[in-house]
Amino acid sequence: MNGNDLLEVSEISLSTKPFRYFSAISFFNKTCASKMLDWFEADAPWKLVEKEFYEQYEFSFLDASLPDDLKWLGETDSLDYVRSTIERIFDVRVSKKVDLTAHKLVIGQTIRIHNDFIPGQESYRLVTQLNRGWEPKNGGFLILFNRDDPSDINKVITPIHESCFGFEISAHSHHAVSTIHSGERYTVVYSFYNA
Repeated sequence: MNGNDLLEVSEISLSTKPFRYFSAISFFNKTCASKMLDWFEADAPWKLVEKEFYEQYEFSFLDASLPDDLKWLGETDSLDYVRSTIERIFDVRVSKKVDLTAHKLVIGQTIRIHNDFIPGQESYRLVTQLNRGWEPKNGGFLILFNRDDPSDINKVITPIHESCFGFEISAHSHHAVSTIHSGERYTVVYSFYNA
């Protein structure tokens, strides 16, 4: 099984303000998304990570023991498929190195404004949303900022199930995730590096 079987990137919308990003209404197909959520909620190896601007649960797909029906996620052909999607959308070349992690935010957790920029590190990121029907009252909105100022909001994006958000990491890619008020917010995150 490969990425072409269970990934369905559709209805892509590309933007350059406040930084280069795209959004799409789907990424994993319904079968894959459902299997991943089942695993996330039952047996995934979550570890709490606390940093200066966030606290969340996470793990690397590339280090975890995946269920048999999800092992394809870390395989070369699937990672190549996602990498080629990023290259096509942004009209860039990235290296073969890909990091693949899962993140979970629970009630009370938030990710404060940051840009993910570290010279020589990740250059593009793709964030996919998985949940059981997110509602505005849950919180957990992805917020894009015009600059490093939490009052200067450019756009607010709802974490709709199966949707994705990809962006070019730079000193200007300021974003945050608002506080979770109920439920759990799951994301699958692909990180790419310049070729």
